[in-house]
Amino acid sequence: MRTIGGNVKKKFIFYIIVFLLFSVNVFAKDYVIGDGDKLQISVWGNPEISVEDAVVRPDGKISIPAIGDVKASGLTPMELTDVLSREITKVVKTPIVTVIVKEMKNYRIFVLGRGVVAGVQTLTKETTLLEFLSQLGSLANADLGNAYLVRDKKMIKKDFYKLYEKVDFSQDIVLEPNDMLFIPDNFENRIIVVGEIKQPAVIITYREGTTFLDVILTVGGFTEFAAENDVEILRKKENGERTRIVIRAKDLMKKGDITKNIPMMPGDYVVVKESLF
Repeated sequence: MRTIGGNVKKKFIFYIIVFLLFSVNVFAKDYVIGDGDKLQISVWGNPEISVEDAVVRPDGKISIPAIGDVKASGLTPMELTDVLSREITKVVKTPIVTVIVKEMKNYRIFVLGRGVVAGVQTLTKETTLLEFLSQLGSLANADLGNAYLVRDKKMIKKDFYKLYEKVDFSQDIVLEPNDMLFIPDNFENRIIVVGEIKQPAVIITYREGTTFLDVILTVGGFTEFAAENDVEILRKKENGERTRIVIRAKDLMKKGDITKNIPMMPGDYVVVKESLF
């Protein structure tokens, strides 16, 4: 009875370990094994058949002692587990087989759009969208609000602004092989400032919360010839036309009335006129 109880206990512990390893090392239920992937094949109680580092060859196969070559490419870890279990029954009566993906070479993410450098990136571990965006370098020219993710030819997520700028983890998801990210540039959403300013023709990347005074400070302030009480903001409406907003900037800065410090909007065009006097 002690032997049976000990065996049951060992198997229970084994299943717990397998579950933890599997959940940590193999992320998506649909990850498809590909050429170059490194797998760990474990056969419980049979180390002579187990393989610590089974690399999927260009022909899509791996080699298992006493079994020979087995096709792995194109299968999920669970599917390969089933295949190996059937094959290993030829030498082990009731094999308990686990497959762990140790290194991924088939985890490709496609990046498109002018907001970042387009290309294909191969990941080596489970990666979330936020983690991936943080690896792309500067996103100053990216329009994250209009970015979107395509999976299996379907858009499954759009608008990465809250995720990246606000670090809203509720917006995060795990990327899967062959996901496509479309990240356009934010040129249409930038704030353009021209006229009597110290840094003419400045293009400012819009950020939520940016105010009129923020913009003026960014361009270095006005020149001595600026008509500071006749600054115009040309703001695009839904129909494509622009509405004119006049800002008395001199009064605003002199009186410090922050209620007049209006928030800017993406695509605003700021014109600082020359004073006639």
